[in-house]
Amino acid sequence: MKTVYTFVPSRNHEYPGHPERPGRLDLLESQLASFGAELIEPICARYEEVARVHGPQLILEIEEACKRGAGIIDPAPTYVTKTSFEDAMLAAGAVITCARAVINRDAENAFAIVRPPGHHAEPQRAMGFCIFNNIAIAAQDALANGMERVLVIDYDAHHGNGTQAACMNDDRFGFISTHQWGIYPGTGWIDDAPHAKGRLVNVPLHSGTGDETFARIHDEIFKPIVRKFKPQMLLISAGFDAHWNDPLTSLGLSTKGYFTMSKKLVELAKEYCNGRIVFVLEGGYDPQNVAHGAAAVFDALISRPLKNEAHDPSPYADPDHEARIHEIIQWHHLMQ
Repeated sequence: MKTVYTFVPSRNHEYPGHPERPGRLDLLESQLASFGAELIEPICARYEEVARVHGPQLILEIEEACKRGAGIIDPAPTYVTKTSFEDAMLAAGAVITCARAVINRDAENAFAIVRPPGHHAEPQRAMGFCIFNNIAIAAQDALANGMERVLVIDYDAHHGNGTQAACMNDDRFGFISTHQWGIYPGTGWIDDAPHAKGRLVNVPLHSGTGDETFARIHDEIFKPIVRKFKPQMLLISAGFDAHWNDPLTSLGLSTKGYFTMSKKLVELAKEYCNGRIVFVLEGGYDPQNVAHGAAAVFDALISRPLKNEAHDPSPYADPDHEARIHEIIQWHHLMQ
């Protein structure tokens, strides 16, 4: 079966001087045709699909704010323009389109390359450059259409607070977030959700965390949680701001590290989810990192070696996370 992707660049969703801009995708767009995946047309999300995650009042408020024109709607700053409501509905719909293609076996796996991103958007508010929570909306669509359990794994450098809020009280919806501790939005500690041990997992990381630690986190946390939660599908919030030279963050992944992690996740989906996996673009504010990282994801999805290693090893030492990983394993009873 084929790998498919959707591409929603939202070219008019742009605000002067803002890092979440259409130019993030320029280098990637020029390379998409060479990756060996099939472009599919996204279907715009419907109100009722978005409302599975977001309150109807928020949806209407966003629509009205966009009608008024460009402006800041959240201190992050999160902005809207006249087209942002339609852009956000199409971004959410593009993730749904990819997930349905994989669920229906029209595709083996998929990558939704969309903006605006989504993982900070909470049920009752837009925030953190995000308007609607694309990945949570797709997860709820999958659950509404036959999936019994889905798991989101978020490796953006920032905590996916919105996805956590969306799944907090839904036993069918699992969530794991790796993120740099101490940066925006300041959430995502290990014991955030004691009622959801084994289903809602936060992995706060030290600055500089690199390839070796991320590979270990997959083996010692991701895989045991998947084994324990038994999802039928993996949805991956792919943030390329965990790269060591992202302008907004200071983690330590390289392009090779992204490939290794993506390959492990694809193999995990094959072992436990009949291969069902969809990657969804979140952050990443250096266009070259986004292009290299996305290429690495496509290589993993298509099961081929990394084409372009980019020769960008992190110059930072990978900090010791022994105690942190042990604490997470104990909190979620992964040693049993």
